[in-house]
Amino acid sequence: MKDSTRFFTIGLVTAWYSSNIGVLLLNKYLLSNYGFKYPIFLTMCHMTACSLFSYVAIAWLKVVPMQSIRSSVQFLKISALSLIFCVSVVFGNVSLRYLAVSFNQAVGATTPFFTAVFAYLMTFKKEAWLTYLTLLPVVTGVVIASGGEPSFHLFGFIICIAATAARALKSVLQGILLSSEGEKLNSMNLLLYMAPMAVVFLLPATLIMEENVIGITVALARDDVKIIWYLLFNSALAYFVNLTNFLVTKHTSALTLQVLGNAKGAVAVVVSILIFRNPVSVTGMMGYSLTVFGVVLYSEAKKRSK
Repeated sequence: MKDSTRFFTIGLVTAWYSSNIGVLLLNKYLLSNYGFKYPIFLTMCHMTACSLFSYVAIAWLKVVPMQSIRSSVQFLKISALSLIFCVSVVFGNVSLRYLAVSFNQAVGATTPFFTAVFAYLMTFKKEAWLTYLTLLPVVTGVVIASGGEPSFHLFGFIICIAATAARALKSVLQGILLSSEGEKLNSMNLLLYMAPMAVVFLLPATLIMEENVIGITVALARDDVKIIWYLLFNSALAYFVNLTNFLVTKHTSALTLQVLGNAKGAVAVVVSILIFRNPVSVTGMMGYSLTVFGVVLYSEAKKRSK
């Protein structure tokens, strides 16, 4: 029984890693290498898939019990979270057009820094001085990595910072807005409601900012039908990132999840360099290593302060 449980957990973690790294690399390939320059439409495809798969998983397959929205106030809170979620995902995808995956991951690793800043500004929550001290290598590492990045792009860097900040803001706001017992939703149910709202936000944005994107995609499909399969597979992966994240959280400890999460970014960096052959410098890798080291220290400091 223990062996089967161990194999199940290993399978879950493998699926989590594969879906996370897979969607990241496929996003990079589509938006940069393939030349599909429509990040808002791509994000809308992701959210559409998340809407459909979430409904099937919860309403039909009963993966988790369905939780209902209980009030118009709760609906507005989830809508606000969905809008910030949209911004973080779209900006993250836009940054992949301009930055190497390795540098994108280095910037994304600074999420704890922005989380600590927003938590202090919005809730006046103070951490132990040691916790704040661990954020120094997180930020310093990105500064060093920026200076040593051969394919540094200022606009891409700014957008990636904005995506990372938005991701942290959503995390802090979620803790504030859905803090009461009656309003708490597990991550699967939250996605069930946020994803359709995201589609509503993204549809007018893609029609206005990415004019005739559907017509262009159809024209691309006539020349190369693989684009349709890329989009379908990528969108399905985007859902499985959320599903496997929920299942790994459920079947492992918080400490295991922290360790796996810290290692995941490093694995994504190595795999992306092997696939895309993007140039990397010793300075850049030292900067990224320092950031990851800072994140590990931050996680440990947070754990000890509880």
